[in-house]
Amino acid sequence: MLLAIEQGNTNTLFAVHDGTDWVAQWRTATESTRTADEYAVWLSQLLTMRGLDIRQLDGCIISSVVPQSIFNLRNLSRRYLNVEPLVIGDNVDLGIGVRILKPSEAGADRLVNAIGAHLAYPGDLVIIDSGTATTFDVVAADGAFEGGVIAPGINLSLQALHEAAAMLPRIAIQRPERVIGKDTVSNMQSGVFWGYVALIEGLVARIKAEWGNPMTVIGTGGVASLFEGATDSIDRFDPDLTIRGLLEIWRRNTHIKDV
Repeated sequence: MLLAIEQGNTNTLFAVHDGTDWVAQWRTATESTRTADEYAVWLSQLLTMRGLDIRQLDGCIISSVVPQSIFNLRNLSRRYLNVEPLVIGDNVDLGIGVRILKPSEAGADRLVNAIGAHLAYPGDLVIIDSGTATTFDVVAADGAFEGGVIAPGINLSLQALHEAAAMLPRIAIQRPERVIGKDTVSNMQSGVFWGYVALIEGLVARIKAEWGNPMTVIGTGGVASLFEGATDSIDRFDPDLTIRGLLEIWRRNTHIKDV
């Protein structure tokens, strides 16, 4: 069975594929100092709860945007799975073109998403990944990564608003019923939520105008579901882009087609 690890700046996803389906997925807060032994204890307990055993895992692929964590994740695979992991960006063949000025600067998560989206959707694509940052990635019809946009994530903006303005409280993100708020909290919720909807709609419109051809827009990421039903600019919401991409990269690099 394959262990796929996708690590963002805020959360880390662990997913297990049994050769046919994804049989388990868990998220944990990203902590760059967490050791391989700590990961192993945590993962073993969760596997046991699903009737699985860490000794059943015989493959591992890692995508991380936190360089200081890769050492410990690599050691988790080596010590407890007894396999050398595939690490995105570490001489792994992605099988796609990266048409930007400095291909080495493309984030691992963005390239993995590009592969996962191209497998599922035809034509030119825009991928909106809502996480610590909100990224807009353009993927050509041939699967190549063409670049995109990076904006602060909605949680990051909310945190900055609270920390920089002494009178503004820390609030939870939710969709307000009205745009015009009647108190401080509803004012903030409207500004953050509808402000991000406007950001999405504005950037998607500009990307499409600049690209010049029809594009399908895919939403993914930890807070993407917040925007479902709030805008017509996103055509599909797909939470599985990343793990679909990781599985495909694993297949391409191990030449195993039935895993």
